[in-house]
Amino acid sequence: MGLFQFCKLPAGPVRKNRVQLLLCCFLLSLIIYFFHGPKAAVSLESAHPFAQVLAMKDGTILTGMSAIKTLDSKTPQETSWGAPLVWGDSHNSVLRRARLSEQEIPVGLLVLVVGTYARFVRPFLSSAETHFLPGQMVTYYILTDNPRTLDPPLELGPGRQMKLLPAAEMPGWDRLAQRRMVLFAEVILELIGNEVDYVFCADVDQAFVAPVGEEILGDLVATLHPEFFDMPRNRFPYEDQEDSAACVEEDEGDHYYTSEFYGGAVSQMRRLARDCSLLILQDLANKVTARALEESYLNRYLIDHRPTCVLSPEYSWWDSPLTAHVPRKRLVSLGRQCEVYDMAKREQQRC
Repeated sequence: MGLFQFCKLPAGPVRKNRVQLLLCCFLLSLIIYFFHGPKAAVSLESAHPFAQVLAMKDGTILTGMSAIKTLDSKTPQETSWGAPLVWGDSHNSVLRRARLSEQEIPVGLLVLVVGTYARFVRPFLSSAETHFLPGQMVTYYILTDNPRTLDPPLELGPGRQMKLLPAAEMPGWDRLAQRRMVLFAEVILELIGNEVDYVFCADVDQAFVAPVGEEILGDLVATLHPEFFDMPRNRFPYEDQEDSAACVEEDEGDHYYTSEFYGGAVSQMRRLARDCSLLILQDLANKVTARALEESYLNRYLIDHRPTCVLSPEYSWWDSPLTAHVPRKRLVSLGRQCEVYDMAKREQQRC
């Protein structure tokens, strides 16, 4: 206890020596930490509310934990060019949601609903009301050839609204895929660009099945195709017809993206939709059809303009022998799910 000799104060009315007191406190702190510090560090729980929701096990968030564990350390968290690779329950995603959730961010969700796809729109919107950017200001832009599809109107939550926009019916998947990007370009330029900060384009034959929050917001956002995630580059179904405007050379490309869900800031999406439309129209004039249709042109564009935010396959998933395992499914494609079913299963699921 010899150290405590330095801590004895002069008796009587002698004025305390401040330097001596500071030295005493410092030495006491060292002694306390030496005997109790490591144990305290192990058992201490963070009082910060965010620390209580960061842990997860097998894709499920755990609360009240003193040790925080998110995704496996081997799970990639960014691309080779430094863009974040988003997993919904990662540490970065939780913090980003917490930071942006208090802000009022106007976001548009744009879908094309024509012909037989009308049967998907109500389930799609209902799932979006539950899971898509809860608490944010969301406008659903529905390009449709039949406004009565949504009669009676769907009841929406606070800060949410829906706008029906006329679109001519385009029978046949090929024609739909050729025209959709052109329609998106027009509506983003003429309407959406003046009303929201971000816009996301989605296929209507999907369902949100888990939260999709502010972690998805970025200037240019693309989603990794679940059947080609972690596949070698030579397996990607890039367009290989040399006379197609979507053609990708053998030494090009980092990832293969799905056209089921993509978006970004309005200015970036206006440019994307316009440039992809021009590529599609160029091929139409030359009577060339890219094998993956709209998705081929989207990938061509994203090779030339790398996304600033890449969403993991959690945000576009369906069950097939090729799809990657994900910690949590967030957006499921019903249409692509039907493509992998046999005929009996398709009839059973009313595909």
